[in-house]
Amino acid sequence: MLLLLMGAAVAAQFDPNVVIGRWRTEVRHGVVEISRCGPSICGKLIDSDGLKADPNLLDTNNKDTKLRTRRLMGVQMLQGFTWKDGAWNGGTIYNGEDGGTYKATVTPVSNTQLKLKGCIVWPLCKTQTWTKLP
Repeated sequence: MLLLLMGAAVAAQFDPNVVIGRWRTEVRHGVVEISRCGPSICGKLIDSDGLKADPNLLDTNNKDTKLRTRRLMGVQMLQGFTWKDGAWNGGTIYNGEDGGTYKATVTPVSNTQLKLKGCIVWPLCKTQTWTKLP
């Protein structure tokens, strides 16, 4: 319990804007640019291994068949978050690999690292650590 409280205290020390910038994902050398969208944050895909191979790569795995012809470059991956208790909560993340949109939390763990947790339903969640790019 003490560790949980200490972790919450560390997370609470970060300014909500520490997440603004370009972040390297754990897989496929993805780069997501996070910016403010009113009181929330949004994140757009700006680079990945797939986009390096084909800048016109399409969103062919999207569960919405109408969106399968859109380009993945610039697709909004993160949206709908609220800052509370040291984390951006209540938002969603889009996964272009499987075309699914998942509930998500973005938690700063330092000025250069984020923990991003995406869940189908709790406890079916996956967490990645993203690293800030210069």
